[in-house]
Amino acid sequence: MRFFATRFRVAEIQRRGAPNQDPSFSLNLYYYWKPIVMKTLNVGLIGYGFMGRTHSNGYSQAPHFFTNEYRPVLKAVCARSEDDMEAAQAFADQWGYESVETDWREMIKRDDIDIVDICTPNHLHAEMAIACAEAGKMIVCEKPLAMNSAQGEEMCQAVEKAGVKNMVSYNYRRIPAVTLAKQLIDEGRLGRIFHYRANFLQDWTINADVPQGGAATWRLDAKSAGSGVTGDLLAHCIDTALWLNGEILDVSAVTETFIKERVHSDTGKKQPVTIDDACNFFCHFKNGSLGLFESTRYARGHKALYTFEINGEHASIRWDLHDLHRLEYFDHRDDSIVRGWRNVHISDGDMPYMDHWWVPGLNIGYEHSFVHQVADFLKSIETGEAFHPSFRDALETQKVCDAVLESAAERAWKNV
Repeated sequence: MRFFATRFRVAEIQRRGAPNQDPSFSLNLYYYWKPIVMKTLNVGLIGYGFMGRTHSNGYSQAPHFFTNEYRPVLKAVCARSEDDMEAAQAFADQWGYESVETDWREMIKRDDIDIVDICTPNHLHAEMAIACAEAGKMIVCEKPLAMNSAQGEEMCQAVEKAGVKNMVSYNYRRIPAVTLAKQLIDEGRLGRIFHYRANFLQDWTINADVPQGGAATWRLDAKSAGSGVTGDLLAHCIDTALWLNGEILDVSAVTETFIKERVHSDTGKKQPVTIDDACNFFCHFKNGSLGLFESTRYARGHKALYTFEINGEHASIRWDLHDLHRLEYFDHRDDSIVRGWRNVHISDGDMPYMDHWWVPGLNIGYEHSFVHQVADFLKSIETGEAFHPSFRDALETQKVCDAVLESAAERAWKNV
């Protein structure tokens, strides 16, 4: 255990009052420090690419801004093999991991590892997660959960049988503007929902010279990724939609692979491309609303455009990842002379998560969604409450992805 100091939130100070201070003291300058005891939870990371960095930053920053009983310790990072030891050691040195392993199976055997964080290509998730569950480790897993729903069900059963804490990293839920959208919907401000539309657009695979497979472009290889934009990009859109708008009943989808052959990084030879480069689908939600989803890696000019808009009987909301600290809101109940879209800046202390950060008017960004998910995961360990999205939650997204791919292949509506 280690002693830390935690800054009380301004709202907490206002509620309790500041000890030994005149009531007129400046809240902007006043900090009230309270010592607390924190227990350590040791993290073992498998995979140290882009997601490995975002997760590591989340573990590093969460204790500085959120009050939790537990503090994550970066204990070990796992290399792919002995050949990658140098790169893994460089990552460990940069991020503060205490040790490096070259075999993930050996890492999960260690008694000093409490949480295993799986940031690997999709085809490795199931074997690793099931082994972690059997070893009694808590599990953090990158999205999508698995290669398909059947595999995802095996993973769910493994963690449920073992009774281990688990989460899947659908981080966009924890961007404050998206969390606020959930709050507004749950409060009934939109009324009955009629439409949900979302898109996720990129342009990085338009060049036919981009290879498939290997450490850098495994997302273009179906054997590693399972699918293309459906599992990589639309999975984010689907998870958010299920969270905000509820269950999806059925889908009608179309996919396209624009470049049919690419050189494979492992063989150096051209092979057929079997992932989807683009996917569009319609759906019915259980609440009676209609959904429209689009994703592609062939939208020139878009590096990561993720947007959603929800239209209800009273109000509408829309959000754009490129302007992630803002939520647009339209309320038809406003007086006609002032009725219109308003642009809400998410920075005040009464907005989701923002009381933990800076003063009103200052922004936070993409990386903070990973800090939030670590903080919430640690808090759920402390309280014993369920964490969402869990493996079981992520399986629902997997089922929608499977139905989308089946619908596109058969050119027919498919039930989820």
